[in-house]
Amino acid sequence: MSFELPESVKVYSQFFHPILMWVLLGLSIYAFYLGSQSRKLRKADKEVRKEMIGKKFTERHYRIGSILLALMVTGTVGGMAVTYINNGKLFVGPHLIAGLGMTAMIAISASLVPFMQKGNNLARITHISLNIFLLGLFGWQAFSGMDIVTRILGSF
Repeated sequence: MSFELPESVKVYSQFFHPILMWVLLGLSIYAFYLGSQSRKLRKADKEVRKEMIGKKFTERHYRIGSILLALMVTGTVGGMAVTYINNGKLFVGPHLIAGLGMTAMIAISASLVPFMQKGNNLARITHISLNIFLLGLFGWQAFSGMDIVTRILGSF
């Protein structure tokens, strides 16, 4: 038995991944801001801490990071699935390889949280380094992905 998606679903499904990834890029920048504020709070003196503590930077950073992890994994798998459904194959190139690497990096970064909560500074430095690299790679991915979207739009 063969399962065939309606043509309109095949066409519009191609744009879910890029839209989601641009939203996630924005969320990643916001998570970076929250993380930097959380770090500032951790190192601040009593006066500054009192002022900042009510803003719950650490809690918000943790929540946004969890959302990013879930949506990035889902978006990566979804993007590959849509590509395979529409083309019968995946296009192995820099965009796919970097996207898979980013998915692994965000998973590793999230896995460091329990160690950071116990005060492990190496885990914290690794978490920060991975996420800064991830954010840079995400910016590159956004623009390389737009080349792909342009090719898809050109095929109509």
